[in-house]
Amino acid sequence: MDNAATGNTETGENLLEQDSLTPEEIVRELDKYIIAQEDAKRAVAVALRNRWRRLKVEGSIKEEITPKNIILIGPTGVGKTEITRRLAKLVRAPFVKVEATKFTEVGYVGRDVESIIRDLVEHSVHIVKEEERKKVRKMAEEMAEERLLDVLLPSSARRDDLSTALLDSESENEGSEELKADDSMRRSREKLREMLRAGRLEERIVEIEIEKSVHTSMQILGPAGFSEIEGQIKDMFSNMIPRQKERRKVKVKEARKILSREAEEDLIDHDRVAQIALKRAEQTGIVFIDEIDKIAVPTHGKGPDVSREGVQRDLLPLIEGCTVGTKYGSVRTDHILFIASGAFHASKPSDLMPEFQGRFPIRVELKSLTSEHFAKILTEPENALTKQYIALLGTEGVKLSFSDDAIQELATLTAEVNSKAENIGARRLYTVMEKLLETISFDAHKMKGKDVVIDKQYVKEHLDGFVEDPDLARFIL
Repeated sequence: MDNAATGNTETGENLLEQDSLTPEEIVRELDKYIIAQEDAKRAVAVALRNRWRRLKVEGSIKEEITPKNIILIGPTGVGKTEITRRLAKLVRAPFVKVEATKFTEVGYVGRDVESIIRDLVEHSVHIVKEEERKKVRKMAEEMAEERLLDVLLPSSARRDDLSTALLDSESENEGSEELKADDSMRRSREKLREMLRAGRLEERIVEIEIEKSVHTSMQILGPAGFSEIEGQIKDMFSNMIPRQKERRKVKVKEARKILSREAEEDLIDHDRVAQIALKRAEQTGIVFIDEIDKIAVPTHGKGPDVSREGVQRDLLPLIEGCTVGTKYGSVRTDHILFIASGAFHASKPSDLMPEFQGRFPIRVELKSLTSEHFAKILTEPENALTKQYIALLGTEGVKLSFSDDAIQELATLTAEVNSKAENIGARRLYTVMEKLLETISFDAHKMKGKDVVIDKQYVKEHLDGFVEDPDLARFIL
């Protein structure tokens, strides 16, 4: 019982630390990267806050509180995936994104739906392992430093044992010469340590002995749901193969990284990592299922729809709550948050199975982006496209800048192309920007030290022809 309690505490740790993250503050964080879509931001912010609230609830009712799954409905390129991904990063929650079209009903060719949960657990293990690495990093760096000193001054490592034996000797005069030599060796070792810490030995080549990595490349064929057993069999064979050592010649700066990483692996309690990761995946995991509309069966549709409906049936137990076996242990899916999204052009949410619909009580419609939104997307987010190109060309010594009227013209042209061709939302900006800056990007290496200002006239000269000709506009994908 104590272990379970500890596991739950460690699992909720990353959410319980976020006392200050109210729904309003969560939305504010999302605003740094995503323009518009306030309704969707509010819905996911409430869902995240409710998970934090549930972890603080005491008593048996805690197990009865399940997450309210969400369906995000809207055209491509409006921010559905980005909202969920940023939400997961906000609290370092285990997160996995899958496309519904990758899965098929059992018996058809396609991935097993339970692999979604196994991928989620793998991501959770990765997160927890990185957290554990940070805790032991200082100690691992000290261990790596000692091993480096042993390599740089091999005799000093052998002297340690000798000096201990001599110091324990009963005779005061016995071994005095050896003690003097040992003292000299210690001073040399400390001098090397100072040089090492000062970075004066970084380029020196050393030969180190490390564990040789063993890769099990065999493939085991089996029925659906066999992948967790396959992972266990591969691990078993890997453990049966004796650990081999290999000697490598590398620079000191590389050797330090390799030895530190090896020391971290030795210091980490891998069983504890697996235990925490499993609980965290269960309690705070987020699964984003994209293209959910592709497995909806329109009532007026024709053709073989058995596989689509079969995928819904296979996904249903995961969303309702079941136990999935992984190589780290079993995972309950009752408290995993599922967020689905789809454009629903050829179908509508009501075309999903009633049982499936019932497991997604919250539905949010995302709006199509306008030219005003595109103008904000180009400048306001922390990772805005204009900032990315300014940074990229800055590496060549080109100082790039965009005038306000250029930004507005780009936004207007992007909205116009979206209206004439397929509406792919903000993704259109990537191709428009690439086309606009094609010449500058190609010749940047010859423009070192130049200031380049992109104004409205420059935008019109380079993009107007593509927008005016509908046939050419189709190629701006």
